[in-house]
Amino acid sequence: QVQLVESGGGFVQAGGSLRLSCSASGRTFRTYAMAWFRQAPGKEREFAASINTSGGGTYYQDSVKGRFTISRDNTKNMVYLQMNGLKPEDTAVYYCAARRGSYSVTASRDYDYWGQGAQVTVSS
Repeated sequence: QVQLVESGGGFVQAGGSLRLSCSASGRTFRTYAMAWFRQAPGKEREFAASINTSGGGTYYQDSVKGRFTISRDNTKNMVYLQMNGLKPEDTAVYYCAARRGSYSVTASRDYDYWGQGAQVTVSS
């Protein structure tokens, strides 16, 4: 089992940057593919980015490709989401998620463990 805790959210102006962090408990962290999802008010939760167990493979939603970078540090049980060039439409609660198996999975129902979420607000 994995417990996930996000941090690093906040308020930023359009064009700015933020880095989200996700801390995972447990000695099996390195066996999980990790992902970031986001949910804007009144909208469904959507996939943003994912990374495989070693960190050598990543996958992005088209709207964040080239602006967001997902990474992980298995020695620290951490996953990160570096967000650059932020836009008002990136405003959402961002969730860290974990699953066993393939990392190129974008459906939230296929992820087994979730953090509590971190608010990101981008002003225009």
